[in-house]
Amino acid sequence: MPAQATWQAGHYRFATAPLLALHRQVTGPAGSTDESYRLHITAAGASLTAASPLGIQRGLATFRQVIESTPRGWRAQLCDIRDQPRFAWRGLMIDPARHFLPVAVIKRNIDGMAAVKLNVLHWHLSDDQGWRVESKLFPRLHTVAGATGYYTQAEVREVVRYATQRGIRVVPEFDLPGHTGALLAAYPRLASNDSIKTLPVRWGVLNIALDPTREGTYTMLDSVLTEMSGLFPDKYFHIGGDENDGRQWRHSPRIVAFMKEKGFVTTKGVVDKHQLQNYFNRRMLTILQKLGKTMVGWDEILGPDLPAPVVIESWRGPKGVLEAVSQRHPALRANGYYLDLYFTAASHYAADPLQGIPDSLQSRVLGGEAEMWSEFADSVIYESRVWPRAAAVAERLWSPAALSQDVPDMYRRLAFVSEELDALGLRHRRAPAALLRQLAAPYPAALPSLQTLASVIEPVKEYKRHFQGFKYTTETPLTRLVDAAPAESDVARRFGATADSLVAELSIAVPKFPAAPPTLSPTAQRQLASLQNQLAGWQRATEALPPLFVLSPSLAEYAPLAAQLSIVANLLSERLTQLAQGQAPPPGWQAAAKLQLDAAQKPVGQTELAIIGPARRLVGL
Repeated sequence: MPAQATWQAGHYRFATAPLLALHRQVTGPAGSTDESYRLHITAAGASLTAASPLGIQRGLATFRQVIESTPRGWRAQLCDIRDQPRFAWRGLMIDPARHFLPVAVIKRNIDGMAAVKLNVLHWHLSDDQGWRVESKLFPRLHTVAGATGYYTQAEVREVVRYATQRGIRVVPEFDLPGHTGALLAAYPRLASNDSIKTLPVRWGVLNIALDPTREGTYTMLDSVLTEMSGLFPDKYFHIGGDENDGRQWRHSPRIVAFMKEKGFVTTKGVVDKHQLQNYFNRRMLTILQKLGKTMVGWDEILGPDLPAPVVIESWRGPKGVLEAVSQRHPALRANGYYLDLYFTAASHYAADPLQGIPDSLQSRVLGGEAEMWSEFADSVIYESRVWPRAAAVAERLWSPAALSQDVPDMYRRLAFVSEELDALGLRHRRAPAALLRQLAAPYPAALPSLQTLASVIEPVKEYKRHFQGFKYTTETPLTRLVDAAPAESDVARRFGATADSLVAELSIAVPKFPAAPPTLSPTAQRQLASLQNQLAGWQRATEALPPLFVLSPSLAEYAPLAAQLSIVANLLSERLTQLAQGQAPPPGWQAAAKLQLDAAQKPVGQTELAIIGPARRLVGL
């Protein structure tokens, strides 16, 4: 939503390609980072004015959204749009450390970022499972730690160049001192103990940390970070700093002795890993400052003696942003924007970087980032986990708060953005569709029914996939139905909206004890027919799927899920009949319905039916 927009009747029709016909003018000084712009379309033509080339980039993104193709050629409604971002830092964190993502995938996501005016690519380039950048100085970093894939230095420069051309900064992250399993597999002399022999393949918080007490650690990191920083011209450099519980440090007599010698102990005389990590952070800060970089870290690095210019990125809650700005740090919000948790676009849209921040401290909040960790997203399906939900985060970070409160309208516009992204070449739609075709290959006739089932399920939320009987590693193929399921089911959401609207309509129109079936309004009739058709389609799909479950071992685990969908569809069909006739449910019906819905809500194959919430509301529970 632009900050200001006025629309007039009529259209300007382009005699040539719209981008060629658009008159562009930069009015500000060279080097300006002002992203504001004015897009003015009149009967005489289309013009885009901005203070900087960045503003031109943002205006072009809007221009592509307001033009439309017709049988008579391109046109745009007459308008005057004046716009600027709410926050200066609007990021997307891309994680190739867990599953390597080729350059083509990174570039497609950069195209998506530019389309929705995100301007910072936070590139998470190292973790326990991989170090993803070639090192000329320490080649084992890419030959051992990056054995499952890495970017050459030439490829890194190409990505930075590609992003810069689209008005996007690239901020690298090399996670230290924890999440360093890959680094220590390559150079075990930096380890706190000798437990690391090979590259880790397990997911989860492994609590692996390098040794922060040896000077050799800092000598090597100085060289590594100097080499890496030369690839990234942006002034910000992310060191991670998250999820290190210090257990390896506490279990090392030598490191414990160092902590005691330095006075890194609590008031009770117990060694304090936080103080040791603060010591490490300050050493990293010295290295980065020498390189002209501003350090960024996750909220675990926040400490009372951390210099104020260090940027804190809060992933554990809004409280972290408040604590950071209260201690004079610039801050970013990541909490609420974790796309890998499979939450709805509406939930991301509701999170605001300024939540709970006093007016006097709001200027220290730089903005926020959508985060997409890749434990359960490889190069094939990664985009389907990012888009289009990342666009909801983008609008939250760009648009005025007062103009971005209408959730139904956000979803309406998000559908158009998804189409735009597809036209740009992103594979958030194509990849899941291809995976479904692959799954249905043993019995292709069942593909439409499999598509129907997939459209009403979602992966289990948060990190529950780690704990539901299926052990994942870095080598586990992500080719099951859970991987083809949408992160958020549009079908279930629209079904729920229609059901809620019908119930509201009937609650007004139907007397409590009708003498005859109610007379339904045309709106209620359309809604009732739509829901009935939807339920009938689900029933047909579940009836057609059993042969595929028999022929496909990879799909057999989902047979109970299809059976539950059939039960729920039958239950809701009964409920619609009751509503249409103005009848109260028979005695005991709702209690039985609750038991059925409770059973249908249980996860199957790390997926769950996304229609259970709307079903409960429709049933009256």
